[in-house]
Amino acid sequence: MTDRFAPSDNSSPVCDTDKRQYCGGTWRGIINHLDYIQNMGFTAACEPPLGLEEILTSSDLDFARDGANDAVSLPDVNTTDPFVMQTYGSWIRSLTSVFAIDGLRIDTVKHVEKTFWPSFRSAAGIYSMGEVLDGNTTYTCSYQDELDGLLNYPLYFRLIEAFRDTNGTNGNMTSLSHAMTAIQEGCRDSTLLGTFSENHDNPRFLSYTNDMHLNRNVIAFTLLAGGIPIIYQGQEQGFVGGNDPSNREALWTSSYSTETALYRFIGSINQVRNRDMYANPSVLTTPASVIYSDDHHMALRKGLIVSLFSNMGSTALVYNLILTGHGYQENQVVVEILSCKNSTVAIGGDLQVFVPAGLPQVS
Repeated sequence: MTDRFAPSDNSSPVCDTDKRQYCGGTWRGIINHLDYIQNMGFTAACEPPLGLEEILTSSDLDFARDGANDAVSLPDVNTTDPFVMQTYGSWIRSLTSVFAIDGLRIDTVKHVEKTFWPSFRSAAGIYSMGEVLDGNTTYTCSYQDELDGLLNYPLYFRLIEAFRDTNGTNGNMTSLSHAMTAIQEGCRDSTLLGTFSENHDNPRFLSYTNDMHLNRNVIAFTLLAGGIPIIYQGQEQGFVGGNDPSNREALWTSSYSTETALYRFIGSINQVRNRDMYANPSVLTTPASVIYSDDHHMALRKGLIVSLFSNMGSTALVYNLILTGHGYQENQVVVEILSCKNSTVAIGGDLQVFVPAGLPQVS
């Protein structure tokens, strides 16, 4: 969210999320803090295509700020009309060319006729990800016939259910595993789906629980479960906003700290993921494989990375779990990157994974 990321002058204006008003962030502000994004290991940022403050006069901007209220209805157009489709096509073709855009994130796709999207995507000429806010796998996956990718809402709902309660009463890891399989089988290409656990439309995970070990599992899963991982600004600072608009906090309240545990945690996982990606680019087009699951655990293998997730929470005892199907060789020494602890694959292929207090394990 451009207006909540950073002002051009590095100031820290008051931003009352309940008022749903422009808070002062700009494109220039983002540019001033690109190192904050890059140093977490991210290679792309999703932003609105135009910054109002850069392209409008001050009077226009005042109208845009003050005019966005319930008294002003959004215009509707007939998106089945050939002239409308052609006009939108010309607009998006120009926009992507002028601003050298690498990809599109298209909002509220399901509220426009499906027949509109193929020509729009073709005119854009770049990767296009649509938002279809629905947890039904069959329904959501059907939109991948029209667009390249989608926000993975069918996985999102199962992910939150699996981790939000330490006792797993609202969901479990087995259900999450089944959802992954259904999505891989039901969508045209699950590797082009956006994997996320927070965004501006849904409550932040820490609004459900203050268990930071569960939160780390959710973030690690988001980054390692396949697809295109998306971290929502403020997630790296442990923001706790609930329903919209409370989840649209200004990032400058964090002072852009690069010393927080979550900021460093995300950077560590991205470093391993990026190394695997650059060493073996085909990993990007290969779905993750579930190699183990029960009600409280799931282990994945994607490329050279094996990850283990738990919904036991920080109150869990320290224990060991045996994994097979990991792809390692007998007697191979495996390093867990978050703790730097070593394990050796036993004769027969068993890998004993040390799980301290329900924390995720990545090797």
